[in-house]
Amino acid sequence: MDADLLQTNYALDTFYFLIMGALVMFMAPGFAMLEAGLVRSKNTTEILTKNVALFAIACIMYLFVGYHFMYTGAVEGGFLPSFGFGLGGADNTVAAVTSGAEDAPYYSSRSDHFFQVVFVATAMSIVSGAVAERMKLWAFLAFAVVMTGVIYPIQGMWSWGGGWLAEAGYSDFAGSGIVHMCGAAAALAAVIVLGPRSGKYGPKGEVNPIPGANMPLAALGMFILWFGWFGFNGGSELKLSNVEEANAVAQVFINTNIGAAGGLIAALLLSQILFGKADLTMALNGALAGLVSITADPLSPDASVALLIGVIGGLLVVGSILLLDKLRLDDPVGAISVHGTCGIWGVLAVLISNSDATLIGQLTGLGAIFAWTFGLSLIVWIVLKAVMGIRISQEQEFSGADISECGIEAYPEFKNAG
Repeated sequence: MDADLLQTNYALDTFYFLIMGALVMFMAPGFAMLEAGLVRSKNTTEILTKNVALFAIACIMYLFVGYHFMYTGAVEGGFLPSFGFGLGGADNTVAAVTSGAEDAPYYSSRSDHFFQVVFVATAMSIVSGAVAERMKLWAFLAFAVVMTGVIYPIQGMWSWGGGWLAEAGYSDFAGSGIVHMCGAAAALAAVIVLGPRSGKYGPKGEVNPIPGANMPLAALGMFILWFGWFGFNGGSELKLSNVEEANAVAQVFINTNIGAAGGLIAALLLSQILFGKADLTMALNGALAGLVSITADPLSPDASVALLIGVIGGLLVVGSILLLDKLRLDDPVGAISVHGTCGIWGVLAVLISNSDATLIGQLTGLGAIFAWTFGLSLIVWIVLKAVMGIRISQEQEFSGADISECGIEAYPEFKNAG
C-alpha cells in the first residue's frame, strides 16, 4: 500500500479512536447525573464529589501502573503481568507505520491509552452508585486507587491483553464482563461489608422504598450514558479506514441503539405488570441493562437478535433489583443488577450469534473475573473498614453525607425556603 495512504489511514483511525474515547469520557457525567438523581437531595454533593474524584484517580493510576499491567507488561497466556510503570516507549514512527509489515501499527498507541483509561473509570463509577448515601468519601477513594490501579487492569490483561483468558477462548468485545461485571463484583463486595441504609429494611423483611430526589437528572444521566455507549462499543472495533471496518462500526451502532431500546421497553412493561405503574427508574435501568447486555458482542448479531438480547436484559434487571432487595442487599441505583446480572447475561448471549465462542470459554471468563474482583475487593473493603472505617455514623446518615463529608449542600435554598 502507498506510504501516504498508510499515513492517512493511520491518522483517520487514530482520530476515530480518540473521538470514541471522548464519547466514553462523556459517560462520566452520565453516571454522575444518574446517581445524583437517584439519591436523596441531602447526599447529592457527596455522590458528585465521588464521581469527579474517581475519574481523576482512575486517570492517574492507569497512567502510572494500570496501563502497564494491562497492556505494556502483559504476559502472553499469563496470569500476572510484569511489574512496571508508565506507558512504555515513544509513540509509533512513520517508518513503523509505513513499513508494510503485517503487524504494522495502524493507530497511535497513545490514543489506545486514552481510550482504555475511560473504560477503567467506567468500571469504578459502577461502585459509587451501589454504596451511595452511607459510605465515607475517603474510604471510597482509597478503594478507587486499588481498583483502578491493580484489580481492574490485571483481570483486563487476562483477555484484552492476551493473557490466559484469551487463550481459553473467552470472548467479550467491549466488556460486559471485563468492565461491567467487574465493577459490579467490586460493588457487591462493598455492599456486603457496608450494610444497607438505615430504614431501608424492616424487622420482618419489609422493603421500604427510598425514592431519589431528582428524576429529571436521572433521566438525563441515562440519555448521556446511552449516547456515550456508542463510543464504548463503536470504538472497540478499533478501526474505521476501510469498507469492511466502516460497515462493522455501523452495525455496532445499530445494535447498541436497539439493545438499549429493547431493554427500556421491556423493563417499563414489566414494571407496569408487577406494580400497576410505569416505573421510570426501572425504565432507566432497563435501557442501561440492554446496553450492558449487547456490549459483549454488538457486532455479530443482526438487529432483531440485538433487540431480543436487550429485551431479556431489561426483564432480568427488574427481577434482579427485586431479588437483591429480598436478600437485603441495598443498592440505591440498581448498579449491581444493571452491570452485574446483565453483564453475565451479555457474556452468555455471545453464544447466540458468535460461532467462535464456546460455553466453557464464556463461563471460565465469568468465573475468573468475578472470583478475582470480588475476592480482592472484599479483602480491601475489610481492611479499609478495620483501618479507617467505611461507613458514616447514623447521625451523619440522617443529616446527609453532603454536610458530614463535603460541608456543601446541593440544594441549600430548598432547606431555607419559607
